[in-house]
Amino acid sequence: MLVLGICCMSLLIVSIDTTALNVALPDIRRDLNASVSGLQWVVDAYTLVLASLLMLAGSTADRIGRRRVFRTGLVLFVAGSLLCSLAPGLEWLVAARAVQAIGGSMLNPVAMSIITNTFTEPRERARAIGVWGGVVGISMAAGPVLGGLLVDVSGWQAIFWVNVPVGLVALLLTTLYVPESRAPRARRADPVGQALMIVLLGSLTFGIIESPHGGFGSPLVAGCCALAVGSCAGLLWYERRRAEPLIDPRFFRSVPFAGATVVAVCAFASLGGFLFLTSLYLQDVRGLSALHAGLYTLPMAVMTLFFAPLSGRLVGSRGPRLPLVASGVALTASGVLLALTARADLELWVLFTGYVVFGIGFGLVNAPITNTAVSGMPRSQAGVASAVASTSRQVGSSLGVAVVGAVMAAATAESGGAADGFAGAERTAWWIIAGCGAAVLVLGVLTTGPRARRTAERAAVHLEPGERAEVAGARAVAPHADRV
Repeated sequence: MLVLGICCMSLLIVSIDTTALNVALPDIRRDLNASVSGLQWVVDAYTLVLASLLMLAGSTADRIGRRRVFRTGLVLFVAGSLLCSLAPGLEWLVAARAVQAIGGSMLNPVAMSIITNTFTEPRERARAIGVWGGVVGISMAAGPVLGGLLVDVSGWQAIFWVNVPVGLVALLLTTLYVPESRAPRARRADPVGQALMIVLLGSLTFGIIESPHGGFGSPLVAGCCALAVGSCAGLLWYERRRAEPLIDPRFFRSVPFAGATVVAVCAFASLGGFLFLTSLYLQDVRGLSALHAGLYTLPMAVMTLFFAPLSGRLVGSRGPRLPLVASGVALTASGVLLALTARADLELWVLFTGYVVFGIGFGLVNAPITNTAVSGMPRSQAGVASAVASTSRQVGSSLGVAVVGAVMAAATAESGGAADGFAGAERTAWWIIAGCGAAVLVLGVLTTGPRARRTAERAAVHLEPGERAEVAGARAVAPHADRV
């Protein structure tokens, strides 16, 4: 349990940093004279770099040692946090966020790999993953309130200061108590695949963020879209021909695994859009302070905190379908409710109802994503498998902020001010979030049935003999791991 607690500390500082930062966005905009697209880059500079490097971090940890990579990540994350707090302008802040992300890429997927190799019994692992998901709820509850308090008392820079002592304590405890582990057979690096991944994610997100300024027909945006398509095609072609690819295509022959990956993108796109939109709405439209805006998000955070461990227990006892379907229903209902009622003076009971339902949906989705991603994979590739799930989360978050931010930026440009065009753009943004929830619902039904489970069994046939034995052993003692 001590190892689980240490790993959860890394998740806590990363998650609190993200949720607290969203509350601080309006203050950063005023202090650094940033546009809406500038705020998008403050968020997405972190998530993009993180998503681009998670696969590399996971495979490197499997190869040279998970504790070693985890400790390096803590050092870089703390250093990046200090640089963020000292940033004199928007460009410096974005660059410092990228440094943070390099360290962050070595934390969560590696910590999940450590948990997977520590809790080898499937039911214990599902419960540990539920606790892991509960930490996300804690960060959602504490992050906005703590961030709002720090912004009101000391300024947005203080949000990054809190990472330093927690990160240093986690570094000390990791050195003392976390055992070193690595995969029995090291995987070679894949620099070409890594470069194509960076180009794909960077060009796609850049094109979406910049689209409100020139339109999708502008040479810059069109060029970014073409580059994204080309790099995606190149990545698929190249990875199929490598003996040890950055992203192992064999994993995606399993419909549950592929479904969990897409569900992660959709669920975290809804979260990224929710946090970005809510922060601007509460402070710029309703005129709340950063602290009060943080308090307004507590209903969502408390529900996530409560339902995340419940979801872990449901996955361990009944399989992933029930929490996935319930999550999709709740996320869709929340988006539809807030889209139909969107206005500046929305009654608080309606607003809080939408936030509560969203928190229930997001709390239920994390455990089935992670458990499905790692339960059918050999433990020798736990770092890579969990990194795929983590990458999907960060890609989703980046796209959610990019798309919702683009909608808001376009409305601001057309109306000449954020408040004038906010109502119509807010309604569109909530429909986008509802669409993400509907995708979670549909995929939860389609990827957890008997036919989907058979594809996972067929995918295991293509693994190496030692890996097949690990998967078969996991399924033999975990009959509920992918049960309908």
